[in-house]
Amino acid sequence: MEKLKKQEETLKLRMKKVKHKVAVISGKGGVGKSVVTANIALIFAKKGYKVGILDADLHGPSIPKILGVRGNKLEANSSGILPVFGPLNVKIVSIDFLLPKDETPVIWRGPLKMNAIRQFLSEVVWGELDVLFMDLPPGTGDEPLSVIKLLPEMDGVIVVTIPSEVSQLIVKKSIEFTKELNIPVIGVIENMSGFTCPNCGFQIDLFKSGGGEKIAKELNVPFLGKIPLDIEVTQSSDEGQPLIMKNLNSKALKSLINIANKIEDFLKEKPNVS
Repeated sequence: MEKLKKQEETLKLRMKKVKHKVAVISGKGGVGKSVVTANIALIFAKKGYKVGILDADLHGPSIPKILGVRGNKLEANSSGILPVFGPLNVKIVSIDFLLPKDETPVIWRGPLKMNAIRQFLSEVVWGELDVLFMDLPPGTGDEPLSVIKLLPEMDGVIVVTIPSEVSQLIVKKSIEFTKELNIPVIGVIENMSGFTCPNCGFQIDLFKSGGGEKIAKELNVPFLGKIPLDIEVTQSSDEGQPLIMKNLNSKALKSLINIANKIEDFLKEKPNVS
């Protein structure tokens, strides 16, 4: 109990230096949540903000791969755990930096996972940050619940979905989950929204279209925008070269910038605006 109390006190002190905390969630896996998180974080960094990313997906950490920093290891000093610096000086913390091999699975039960998340939040020396983006595991289980409960002063959550009906059904649970915890929903992002043929320019709605906007309207939360299915997004993520660093003409990047601008507008209305 004494250790937990000390961690909570340390967490409060560290989080005082972080102006805004934003969680990115999804009802199910495979919707591109981590890619969206990484790119939006870098767009904020490109604007001049001091940005951090906490990859809280313990079983499927992918932020280091997307940002090209795999192979790095977390170090520590007398002050605590030091984040890895990524593109545009974004500070990154992920369980991936602690694994001995790429294929090493994380086989932990609930209490161990909760302790790891608590440690990441309380012992990492984030320093002065304008925004800390937290890439949470999909669903509404223990991990996302723990992060949100540990950070009751969280500014809000971003919900990522795809247009399919299955994803729409599950994303409703995510939105209701955040509402029950009294956390503001910054908005819904519809990812993989239509594919434009590179040869003829014809758009194909592989997963239908408009599902994210429909859910946002139905549940009375903001709709942040659609991100088209773009092969450049996949390639840039596989190569560890985010779109903002690589291709300024991408349709997906333009959508991401518009979405980031809306998130920025939301945060500017909060008390800790930079």
